[in-house]
Amino acid sequence: MPPAAGRLDAVLFDMDGTLTDSERLWTIALEQVAEYYGGQLSSSAREAMVGQDMWATIDLLHQEVRVDARPTDTAKMLTDRTMDIFRNGLPFKDGAPELLKAVRAAGLRTALVTATYRELVDVALDTLGHDSFDAVVCGDEVAANKPDPAPYLRALQLLDLPAAECLVIEDSPTGSRSAVSAGIGVLVVPSEMPVPAAPGLFFADTLVGVDVDRLRTVHGELLAERAGCLNLG
Repeated sequence: MPPAAGRLDAVLFDMDGTLTDSERLWTIALEQVAEYYGGQLSSSAREAMVGQDMWATIDLLHQEVRVDARPTDTAKMLTDRTMDIFRNGLPFKDGAPELLKAVRAAGLRTALVTATYRELVDVALDTLGHDSFDAVVCGDEVAANKPDPAPYLRALQLLDLPAAECLVIEDSPTGSRSAVSAGIGVLVVPSEMPVPAAPGLFFADTLVGVDVDRLRTVHGELLAERAGCLNLG
């Protein structure tokens, strides 16, 4: 590998369940919409929605409550209710604000890569900080959402960096697959759902205590793993 391939130049963060505990707030909005339709949201249906984009989530919700509603109507209702909740402020995941500040202080580039749509992300950035990221990729700004690699490929394009110089922090199976498919190593901190072990993934129980040196170590180990796989192949 060329020398630059071993350098960590950027950290790409997922939002829901990784930086913020917004999955819990998103659940409240989903439950409210399900109740409006006269149904209830089961835990299994909610788990299936984690990491999905708006339209896949709405399809699962309609199936769960057995309602034949227009997806656009449900989307507006869900967005409005979620926005009202988000405006009260988003709770950070433990260790997330400290790590984000440390990454910025170290001079590393940052990107927010989320399946959530721009309208809601702009509200979330009031909590996360509009100047915390060099690039922001939202679910409605790419041709295909996670688990497709398109969101992370777009982030690489905006940062003008190769995958080998970046590290992703994710919490879901869907987001992790998206990043690995884009060729980027992932530090996985599972939240709502377990993430199966796979090449390109490094696991941590929490972001508490994770610092830039730790990210560089993880990045280096994932690059070494990838190089080993390529040599074996």
